[in-house]
Amino acid sequence: MDTMLEARPQTHQRSSHNGQEASLWSSGFRMKLEAVTPFLGKYRPFVGRCCQTCTPKSWESLFHRSIMDLGFCNVILVKEENTRFRGWLVRRLCYFLWSLEQHIPPCRDAPQKIVESTRVQDVLSGRAPGGAGEGQMSNLVKKEVQRILGHIQAPPRPFLLRLFSWALLRFLNCLFLNVQLHKGQMKMVHEAAQAGLPLILLSTHKSLLDGILLPFVLFSQGLGVLRVAWDPRTCSPALRALLRNLGGLFLPSEANQSLDSSEGVLARTVVHAASAPLGLWRAALAILWSLRSCWGCGRRVCVRVHLAQPFSLQEYTSNTRSCWGSRQTLEQLLQPIVLGQCTVVPDTEKEQEWTPVTGPLLSLKEEDQLLVRRLSRHILSASVASSAVMSTAIMATLLLFKHRKGVFLSQLLGDFSWLTEEALLRGFDVGFSGQLRCLVQHTLSLLRVHVALLRIHQGDLLVVPRPGPGLTHLARLSAELLPAFLSEAVGACAVRGLLAGRVPPEGPWELQGIELLSQNELYRQILLLVHLLPQDLLLLQPCQSSYCYCQEVLDRLIQCGLLVAEETPGCQPACDIGRQRLSSKLLWKTSGDFTDSDSDDFMEAEGRYFRLSQQSRCPDFFLFLCRLLSPLLKAFAQAATFLHQGQLPDTESGYTEQLFQFLQATAQEEGIFECADPNLAISAIWTFRDLGVLQQMPSPEGPRLHLSSAFASRDNQEKLEQFIWQFICS
Repeated sequence: MDTMLEARPQTHQRSSHNGQEASLWSSGFRMKLEAVTPFLGKYRPFVGRCCQTCTPKSWESLFHRSIMDLGFCNVILVKEENTRFRGWLVRRLCYFLWSLEQHIPPCRDAPQKIVESTRVQDVLSGRAPGGAGEGQMSNLVKKEVQRILGHIQAPPRPFLLRLFSWALLRFLNCLFLNVQLHKGQMKMVHEAAQAGLPLILLSTHKSLLDGILLPFVLFSQGLGVLRVAWDPRTCSPALRALLRNLGGLFLPSEANQSLDSSEGVLARTVVHAASAPLGLWRAALAILWSLRSCWGCGRRVCVRVHLAQPFSLQEYTSNTRSCWGSRQTLEQLLQPIVLGQCTVVPDTEKEQEWTPVTGPLLSLKEEDQLLVRRLSRHILSASVASSAVMSTAIMATLLLFKHRKGVFLSQLLGDFSWLTEEALLRGFDVGFSGQLRCLVQHTLSLLRVHVALLRIHQGDLLVVPRPGPGLTHLARLSAELLPAFLSEAVGACAVRGLLAGRVPPEGPWELQGIELLSQNELYRQILLLVHLLPQDLLLLQPCQSSYCYCQEVLDRLIQCGLLVAEETPGCQPACDIGRQRLSSKLLWKTSGDFTDSDSDDFMEAEGRYFRLSQQSRCPDFFLFLCRLLSPLLKAFAQAATFLHQGQLPDTESGYTEQLFQFLQATAQEEGIFECADPNLAISAIWTFRDLGVLQQMPSPEGPRLHLSSAFASRDNQEKLEQFIWQFICS
């Protein structure tokens, strides 16, 4: 699920700065009004489809073609028609009457159900470690179970829920213009809930508003109340008592102890047996504090909540195990190639799991731990695909990667419309609409701290990103748009790596277009970059092969017009559909292997060649795609440069701080402020640890990072740096 927030333009000016900005916009600049819509043609992009490989039944049964036509509804718009009554008084009490008519599911006899569960009975009878032993099932033990359960949850109070719903509805109407929800997405969730099985909702928490919006949306749509576990240390006793009666869960302290401890076994067992899908209302005081800047400024906002397509966890569990193949670490895959010890990329997948290892995860078997980690990658991929692209992300991307030195407003308007359409064409939703000029004006006002508007004599405006740390903020905003162009960006950087050793990087586009690029070379170069990039950036689903992704990248480059197929002399034309002699190899390929999607002959792909297109728009688009990955790749390259300057051994947090300070210092010297991000420093250190550049060794003070023997020499450090720089386009 995703909650999106963006303010509408202010209708009045509150300061001399805003007045001056308005005068700049009205300084004789005229253009034809153009509307920007969040859809192409008739339909909006429908985002958040579940995996067709792992959950094919859910893909079909919980999705219908008519869902896309259902449109949106405003969940906080409550009128007289939303109640069973009519009249003058009802119109003034419709919020209160609506809250009285909401369905609250009855509270089941949870204590008795949990006591009778298999795991609790095993502990009480002594069949599990730490149990009470045979014949020791006494009232005292039952009371202890009830005490633990009473600490965890309390029966929701219908009166408090209705009162809080009424107050929350009034609060949301004062704060928002509307809260949009796609009726088709809500219909899918209803269909999943009708199966009678527990419904588990995972939120990406894009905003602090999720805490009150998501429970309200689910409650108002007849799905009951959502239960969420809280840390009791974060709440006062009074607030904890209120939240428990509103459906909050508070884990006892014994449940957080180590797994091998005999103390707290019963508490952990009761917690496991009590994970029921009911609900929690988040405290409104925290939201009021976080939104204190919105009050008194005359600005109300619009919000849209996205719900991804539900899927059966049982179906996923049974299907995903068949997709597990052989995997190797990044050190085994990439280190020999970086050091020049071999040139062949191993035919296996990369094993890179950055899921935090917590106590509940350690209690599972190794196979189940892998299942949880790969499920988290599926969920992360779905959440990113469900996130709408905001206007600030599009504007930041244009200013940072296309018009770094400035752009006239007349050209910026056209580029903003172009990039919006490109994002929609790639199946990503956008969280804005309206007149083009108003959208650009409002977006620039949101970024006014980091953007300068300069009036020129011809009546146009010059928009220039301010140099300095503000570029780091623009880079963070632009990262929201990267998933929409990620495949093309990976392909463009891979092509850049191939051409780097053949023609000068600053050479003309016509000279670069002379070079023939074989499909095998492209596959290898794309695969090297895919292995180098972190999994949380690529968002490859565990069931997707890296070679399938390479083919997808190549297809995207052809579709967007950057690559053109070239038939070399003596090879069979690509359009020849005549009868061909079948290969001696097996015709039936492994499931998911689409490295050669056009023919059954594996060797035919070796004869395919491509050139860079010579269309006039291609050089600028190629550079734009390459620059999308430049913040991360430049941070990796600077991390390789820092290897001979950093103080090792050190803790991971200590070395991260060292690298971040180096990135900041380099940004001040060279102006590469988009790389001065602590998250990029963390990603570089984790990648270098997987690559075998850094090794984590135990010590009396805790785990510490050491420089590995393979990269102790300055020569190998330079090889690593050169390997990364080949993918970077200045």
